[in-house]
Amino acid sequence: MKFKFFNSPSLLCLILFCKVIFAGLLSAQTIIPIETKNNAVALEVGTDKVLRIIYNGKKLRNEKEYAEVQHMSKLETDYTGLLSSAYTPSGSRNLFEPAISLTHADGNPSLDLRYVKHIVEKTDNVSSLEIVLKDPQYDLEVILHYKIYHIHDVIEQWSTIRNKEKGKVILQKYASANLYFQGDAFFLNQYHGDWAKEMKSEEARLTHGIKTLDSKLGTRADLFQPPVFMVSLDKPATEDQGTVLFAALEWSGNFRTDLELDNQDNLRIISGINNYASAYTLEAGSELVTPKFLFTLSTTGKGTASRNLHDWARNYKLLDGKGDRLTLLNNWESTYFDFNEQKLSMLLKDTKALGVDLFLLDDGWFANKYPRNGDIAGLGDWEENKQKLPNGISSLVRNAKENQVKFGIWIEPEMVNPKSVLYEKHPDWVVKQPMREEYYFRNQLVLDLTNPKVQEFVFNVVDSLFIKNPGLAYIKWDCNAVIYNAFSQTLKDQSYFYVDYVEGLYKVLAKIRKKYPTVPMMLCSGGGGRVDYAALQYFTEYWPSDNTDPLERIFMQWEYSYFYPAIASSNHVTDWGKQPLKFRTDVAMMGKLGFDIVVSGLNEKDLSFAKQSVQEYNKIKDMIYQGDQYRLANPLDGSVASMLYLSRNAARGVVFNYLVNSRYGEKSHHPIILNGLEPDSKYRLTEINLYPGTKTTLPKDKLYSGDFLMKVGFNPDVTSIRTSVIVEIQKVN
Repeated sequence: MKFKFFNSPSLLCLILFCKVIFAGLLSAQTIIPIETKNNAVALEVGTDKVLRIIYNGKKLRNEKEYAEVQHMSKLETDYTGLLSSAYTPSGSRNLFEPAISLTHADGNPSLDLRYVKHIVEKTDNVSSLEIVLKDPQYDLEVILHYKIYHIHDVIEQWSTIRNKEKGKVILQKYASANLYFQGDAFFLNQYHGDWAKEMKSEEARLTHGIKTLDSKLGTRADLFQPPVFMVSLDKPATEDQGTVLFAALEWSGNFRTDLELDNQDNLRIISGINNYASAYTLEAGSELVTPKFLFTLSTTGKGTASRNLHDWARNYKLLDGKGDRLTLLNNWESTYFDFNEQKLSMLLKDTKALGVDLFLLDDGWFANKYPRNGDIAGLGDWEENKQKLPNGISSLVRNAKENQVKFGIWIEPEMVNPKSVLYEKHPDWVVKQPMREEYYFRNQLVLDLTNPKVQEFVFNVVDSLFIKNPGLAYIKWDCNAVIYNAFSQTLKDQSYFYVDYVEGLYKVLAKIRKKYPTVPMMLCSGGGGRVDYAALQYFTEYWPSDNTDPLERIFMQWEYSYFYPAIASSNHVTDWGKQPLKFRTDVAMMGKLGFDIVVSGLNEKDLSFAKQSVQEYNKIKDMIYQGDQYRLANPLDGSVASMLYLSRNAARGVVFNYLVNSRYGEKSHHPIILNGLEPDSKYRLTEINLYPGTKTTLPKDKLYSGDFLMKVGFNPDVTSIRTSVIVEIQKVN
C-alpha cells in the first residue's frame, strides 16, 4: 500500500503529530548535573536511554538550563548516537575508541549500555553519584561512580563492572573514566623522562586521531611517562589565564590514557588501567572495580587548578597531608655502602649538631651470606649485616635516642638479587618466564606480589623491623626495577598479572598502615618512578628524583608542583652540582628539607649556614606545607625562577628566587610580580637565610601595599653573586 501525503491535509496532520511526539521526547530527557563550586559536568539520559555528556565547563546558575545546552552545540550528525557517550561501549554502534570492550559468556563481543537509575548522596563538601547502566540483552551492569569535592573543584571518577551472567565475561578494556569536551582547539601538556630526567614537559596541539599516554613497565610504571597531564581548551593556558583541565589516574601500575579528537573536532578522553596483556575474566557473580581517575577544571589558568589540587590532596588523599614532616640527615651520598657502627655513630652526632629531626640509614645495612656491599647481592635477605652492625639496628636506634634524634631506615622489600638466600630458597617467588633467560634491571628481579605468600613476606619485612626496633620512626621504601618477562608461577591466567601485582602491593601497604598508621614513609622509586595519588594514600612524601643537582631540581620541582603539594616533595641538600651550599639548601627548602652531605667536611661558615637554615626553615615550613603556591617566574621562560608560598589568610608568605642562567651578566632584570595578596594591606619584605658575612639589598622596614606588589612587584636582585634569594613577606596591618 502506498501513501500520498503531498499537498494534502494528511501531510499537515502528520507534521503536527510528529511535533507533539518530538516535544514529548524532549521532555522525557533526564539531566544529571555534577556540580562543584565553580564547574559542572552535565549528563543527559536521552529517550534511547543512552547516557551522554552534554556539557563540561563553568557551572550554570540555573540547573534547569543544562537541558538547553545541546541545542547550542556545534555537534552535527552523530552517526552512532554515541559520540558524546559518558562510557562508550564497543562492538555495537560505536565507531570510536571505547571505554569498555568485552566478550559475553556466549561469545558475543558487542556491548550496549543503557541507563537504569542513578543515586545521589550529598554532604556539605563531598557528594557522590552512582549511575547504573545495563545491557538490554545481557545481565551485565556498569556502575559509574563520581565523587565530587565541591570546594576544591575536583572530581574522582571510576567504574564497577558487574557480571550477572551465568558464565564468564572477558574484559578486553575497562577504563575508569570517559570525558567529552567541545572546543575550537585542544592543547596537551604531557610529561616524559627517565632516571635523573624526571618530569620533562612538552605541549602541543592535539590533531585528529588518538594520542595515547601509557606505561607497560609493570612496576616503577612512571619511569618514562607519569600518569598526569593537562589539556588547555581553545588556546594554551598560562599561570593565570585560560581554561585548563588537570587530570591523573590514581594507579601505581600500567596505565593508559587515550585522547581522541573526533570527526566533529571535539575531544574524548578515556583513561584507566592499561589493557596491554591484561584481559580480565569476570566469573559469574563477580565484579571489577577500576582505579580512580581525578580531574579538576580551571577557567582562570594553571595556578588555580594547581592550588585546588594541592588543597584537595592535603585534605583527602595524601597521608597526614595536614600534619608535619621530619627534617633529616641521610648517609647515602656520604658513605654509600661503605659504613660501620663507628661511622654511623659519628653521623648521628652530626644529625644532632645540624639540628634536624632524624637520621636515615640508607641501603647496605643487611645480608650476611651475600653481604650488601653493592647493588649486586643481598637484596631480599633482611637481617642486619653482622660485620657492619654487630649490635644490630636496635643499638643505632638507642644511639639516636641518646643524641635526641629519631632513626629511620631504607628498604626495598618488593625486590630480590639473584645472589641472595631468598632467591635460593624461593625461586618460585620471583617474576620471571620459565622458558626465558633472566634479564635484570639494576642487577635485580621483582618479587611476585600476586602471590599471597610473597605479600606476607613483604609485610613481615616491615613488621619485623618495628617489632625488633619499637623506636623506629621512618621508612624509605624504594623500588628500583621494572618488570621483564612477566610471569607468575601461582596465577592460572597470566593476563591477570599486571593488575593483580598492583592490587597485591596495595594489600600489603593497607595492612602496614592498619598496624602502623602514623609512621612517616617516603615513596621512592629510583626517583619519581612511582608517584601517584593511589600510592600517596600510604606515604607521607615522595622522592622526586635521584638527580639532586639543585639547578635540575628547580625545573623538576616546578613541574611536580602543578600536581603535588610541597609538603609531599622530599628534597635533599647534596654535593651534586656546582652551586654553593646556600643555593643547594634554598632549593631543598621548597618542600620537605633533608641533607645528604658529609657534615663533618663542611667549613666553619658552611656549617654555621646549614644550622641556620634548619632554624629558618622551621620558622617558615608551615607556609611551605600548607600555604597556597604561586609560580611567579618560570625557569623555562627566562633567567630567573621565582616561587611564592602564601598563608591561606595572605598574612605571611615566602618567595624563593633563583638565577637559572649562568651566562655573563644575567640577573633579575625585571621585578617579580606577586600574587594572592590583599590589595589594601601593607606588607614588609625581609630577606632571610642570608649566608654568613653577606648583606641584603632590600630596603629596611619599607612597606608596600599588596596592590603595588601585585602590579609593580619587587626586584629580588638575583645576580651571579646572589644566585639564590629568599624573601619573607609579612602583613603589618
